[in-house]
Amino acid sequence: MMKTNEVLETIKARRSVRVYDKKQVPSEDLNAILEAATYAPSGMHYETWHFTAVRSAAKLEELNNRIKGAFAKSDDKRLQERGHSETYCCYYHAPSLVIVSNDPTQWWAGMDCACAIENMFLAARSLGIGSCWINQLGTTCDDPEVRAYLTSLGVPENHKVYGCVALGYQAEGVSLKEKTVKAGTITIVE
Repeated sequence: MMKTNEVLETIKARRSVRVYDKKQVPSEDLNAILEAATYAPSGMHYETWHFTAVRSAAKLEELNNRIKGAFAKSDDKRLQERGHSETYCCYYHAPSLVIVSNDPTQWWAGMDCACAIENMFLAARSLGIGSCWINQLGTTCDDPEVRAYLTSLGVPENHKVYGCVALGYQAEGVSLKEKTVKAGTITIVE
């Protein structure tokens, strides 16, 4: 029998949610999730990251449209298809999205953001809130139309976006994938 506790069970229960209902995450819960992000480790304890939480459906839709515009200009055929799709939504219509950015001058900036994102996932799960890692802004944040919009939302101008966290309640009737752990991924040397 494997050792367990509440934290370990939360880690094992976390899954990516890609279908959300429209109910907004309560402000108190969002604040707790954002606070959890700030407790993540950061290189040299610089904490140069920034967390921009967007809860406006209209602003999220505009952000998605700007991302689609950047995709439409891509040389990648798959991204072009997403850019021209009427139904594509990079954040799965979650009611809240946290944009995680950092000053890219330190080589560990992305790693700091990844630690903060994982803290948000676990905090959300512990509060009964679904989450999903959203990557699209990492590749489109330097597009001029996307960058201008990010700045208007409060993302610092000198920051690169390393990931986003979609937050919301899982839609009823939608099941999540079971986690299967790949064999041979752990080695213990004594």
